[in-house]
Amino acid sequence: MREGHTLISFKRELDPMERVSEILFGLIMVLTFTCSFSVVRGGHEEVREMLIGALGCSLAWGIIDAVFYLMARLSEQGQGLVALRALRATNDPTEAHEIIGSVLPPLLASVLPQAEYKMLQQKLNEIPDPPKHPRFAKEDWLAAGRIFLIVFFATLPVTIPFLLIREAALALRVSNMVGIIMLFGCGYAYGRFSGFRPWHVAVLMVVVGALLVGLTIALGG
Repeated sequence: MREGHTLISFKRELDPMERVSEILFGLIMVLTFTCSFSVVRGGHEEVREMLIGALGCSLAWGIIDAVFYLMARLSEQGQGLVALRALRATNDPTEAHEIIGSVLPPLLASVLPQAEYKMLQQKLNEIPDPPKHPRFAKEDWLAAGRIFLIVFFATLPVTIPFLLIREAALALRVSNMVGIIMLFGCGYAYGRFSGFRPWHVAVLMVVVGALLVGLTIALGG
């Protein structure tokens, strides 16, 4: 059980599509701060306030993402415990088949023969009794911490130009270029892992990202 728990946590944490999506959302949130920055009023104090807001947004998004991960882990474990108890409480092969199929990926569940379901039921009935309630393991806390660091540090490059370049207008142009490159990279990775043409998705992601940033700024976000 411990080994299985570790494998599930590791797989979820490194799911490419989830990580790209989380980095993308955090990047858009930070871009709403940097893109709304006015170079006309871009004095030292204004740059400082913008940086505090952008870094605070990155910090908050990293924490939120880590908390959501932990909530998802509790939900997964809870569903697994409910399914296991229901499986052990039934003597109906058809019902057992449905219970096991409900916790398997749909594609896998559709191709497994009946004999495999029976073997899975037997193996699940042989494992030790699980805990009564979902609980976090050490691996869950470590995974949440790594997710926080990934999201937080992935959104920092957009703010770095304002720390290194004194001229506000030039810093903004460099920051916007970094943001475009990161949006393009997220789109390319998203397209690659989702089965679409990476270059097409990359260009589309830049356009959609710019529209979302503009919409967020226009709505006061």
